[in-house]
Amino acid sequence: MDDTRVRVVLVDDSADVRRLLRRALEAAGSFEVVAECGDGDRAIALAYRHRPDLLLLDTSMPRMDGLEALPAIVALCPDTAVVMFSGFEDVRLAARARELGAAAFVEKSTPLDQIPARLAGLFQDRVPAGARPTSRLRLLDDEAAADEAALHEGQAVLDEHVASFRELFDQAAIGMATLTIAGRIVRANQALATLFRATPMELVGVDYGQLASGHGDDLDRELEALAAGGQQASFEHDLPEGARGPGRVMVTLAPIRDSERRLLYVFAQVQDVTDQRAAEEDLRRSEERFRLLVRGVREYAIFLLDVHGQVISWNAGAARIKGYAADDIIGRHFRVFYLPEEQEDGHPERNLQTALADGQLAEEGWRVRKDGTRFWASVVISPVYDDRGQHRGFAKVTRDRTDQRDAERERQELIARQTEVLALTAHELRNPTAVIDGSARLLRSSWPTLSADERDETIDGIGSSAQRLHRLARDLTTASRLHAERLEMQLVETTLSEILAGAVARARNLHPGADIELREPTDVVLLVDAVRLGQSLDNLLDNAVRHGSPPVSLSVSSDELSVRITVSDRGEGIPPELAPRLFDMFASAGPNRASGLGLYLVRLIARRHGGEVEYVPATDERGTRFVMTLPHVR
Repeated sequence: MDDTRVRVVLVDDSADVRRLLRRALEAAGSFEVVAECGDGDRAIALAYRHRPDLLLLDTSMPRMDGLEALPAIVALCPDTAVVMFSGFEDVRLAARARELGAAAFVEKSTPLDQIPARLAGLFQDRVPAGARPTSRLRLLDDEAAADEAALHEGQAVLDEHVASFRELFDQAAIGMATLTIAGRIVRANQALATLFRATPMELVGVDYGQLASGHGDDLDRELEALAAGGQQASFEHDLPEGARGPGRVMVTLAPIRDSERRLLYVFAQVQDVTDQRAAEEDLRRSEERFRLLVRGVREYAIFLLDVHGQVISWNAGAARIKGYAADDIIGRHFRVFYLPEEQEDGHPERNLQTALADGQLAEEGWRVRKDGTRFWASVVISPVYDDRGQHRGFAKVTRDRTDQRDAERERQELIARQTEVLALTAHELRNPTAVIDGSARLLRSSWPTLSADERDETIDGIGSSAQRLHRLARDLTTASRLHAERLEMQLVETTLSEILAGAVARARNLHPGADIELREPTDVVLLVDAVRLGQSLDNLLDNAVRHGSPPVSLSVSSDELSVRITVSDRGEGIPPELAPRLFDMFASAGPNRASGLGLYLVRLIARRHGGEVEYVPATDERGTRFVMTLPHVR
């Protein structure tokens, strides 16, 4: 074995990124890749087993991220140079990595042909000057130069989109952070730093649970739920001492997953709700005083309890909200308004004790009407005293806030969806961008040394990554316009066979060698937007090829009222747990999932044409069928 070669372990959750790095390092001639893996746990084991000279370590990975694994690797293998290899291009993260023992920090945007030279600088005593890798450019013929120029032009567009996202993150008015799956901050914007009276660099590497003022357990619980497959989570906490004065924030967490649904990292949105909560508290107190003065209103249940909790008065609002007439309820204990489990737990009695001790109790929760139905109640209980200061009972004011609660939940779901779209876009851009850039640089610098199969594999990687980005941009744009009712449909009488033939041609071009069968229909003319209908068929055919089994079939049937377009394959079908939400936004499953927008768009476009689409599971044989029904023109 040549002792001058640097022994390397590669750690990155993307197999494509590891492949490019391995080829670049081995092509340099001074490196030997002895092992590779995709998570921090495995990285520690491989480091201890191989004792490599160099370990290239990704920042964010499933199970254990790079920042968590780094101290253990340094402790176990002090002679190993650990280089952080991260898609988070931030000097603050680089500084934190060096504090934890990293020998260097390399960004994933670094040109692939420059990485060997940068790494070789760590081993100048090992690698002879003449053998050290250098960055070599070569002259290209006219055709190759044109191809390379096109690749650089495409990369410039991608870089512009990534830069726009980073600018949006850094300049957002709401606090934002990227967390590892263990809750450690790897990137923070200025708005978040302002909330905690810190700089963004001071927050990097900090466990967010330490900032959550006694709510670290809430964070851990929500992170565990996301790791188990949850879609989004939120919780509130007070700002800690030393932050921007007393206040309260709401944290919304959105998971970022890989193609196999593994949690990679978490996108956090931290919103200052101090003024909102203060306004809500002021409103609650104002409403309480008003309710105690107005006895005949129907919007509020206002009644009195004796010192033991027996109902002794009843107003019209109480009868309307709770369903009891005065004769039905006066003399009974107010525990009948609570859920059975709360009655057994003594919750009603504790509320009276708290109100008496604190001067007032306010809470929200489920309450029960006379007919057994539930409603969401805002409750205020205040002790009542006579002129001599003797306790005589309690005043209880209840408001039905079911509608308001539902409206608030819808608002929170909208915020969570917006956060998820932003997080999804960031994640979907990361690896395709790195693969296209790395592949282009590999072809430019190493074309003569690559075999034909290696060239084809690298070019295929560029193509598939570009298609992934193109489809993401198209689906997000169409979904946004459809959702906002701003997408104009250009309805023109069009022969259906032309649309079908175009869709099949595009599918075969995207998936060379795919077994796609088109059963030519008789001429059928529809009043449709040919572009949008073609987009729907593209999504259905692409799903069938990628997730099903050949042959894929596209067929048409019709009657006097409608035309049915069927896309089928002989695959395993849709998992039963996914079928009920198959056409929802971001519903997806399987290792090759895309943005989760494809079928959502298919349904929206079909409905904008006055039609519908449905999934028809196989009954007595294997297969998957999607049937789109459109109204007949003639």
